[in-house]
Amino acid sequence: MKQHIHRTIEPKQLNKRLISALFLLLLITVGSSASPTHWQKRVREPCKKLVLYFHDIIYNGHNAKNATSAIVGAPSWGNKTILAGQNHFGDVVVFDDPITLDNNLHSPPVGRAQGFYIYDKKEIFTSWFAFSFVFNSTQHKGSINFAGADPLMNKTRDISVIGGTGDFFMTRGVATLSTDAFEGEVYFRLRVDMNLYECW
Repeated sequence: MKQHIHRTIEPKQLNKRLISALFLLLLITVGSSASPTHWQKRVREPCKKLVLYFHDIIYNGHNAKNATSAIVGAPSWGNKTILAGQNHFGDVVVFDDPITLDNNLHSPPVGRAQGFYIYDKKEIFTSWFAFSFVFNSTQHKGSINFAGADPLMNKTRDISVIGGTGDFFMTRGVATLSTDAFEGEVYFRLRVDMNLYECW
């Protein structure tokens, strides 16, 4: 007569096996979803692209009628009508600039660029931006918010798109700035190429 031997698994062994199986499943899931090709593919495909221009006319003591920005803070060696020496270090400028679809200052604005920039380095022209594009056209409603460093001597500079409202609710992405024109220290025009990666 053959004897049947029944092996019973202890509860501790069962728990160890179950935990090991769950851990292995978790590793496989995380490894497949966070693979480099997955992220590279996502980064290469923005959900929305926009190109806009904004025009900044700095108040210089004589152009109050058409100025769209003003120096609101200056270092002790500067003043509020002329940008300071030493690469404008310490100047704080607040702006309410027209946004256009092309690089013509006199084109109908589709909204306003509103915010400020701070010149934050003595050795070279560089600033830090925080602003919003506030739209009021039939094409777009709402706003897009930006923040980041603007090393002015570089041909192109990337800043972060950190949120938005209305048509751009909770948007995220990157905006590439390039100086499209400037006239001394009174006027400049920036081209803003936006690649948005979160669109709701």
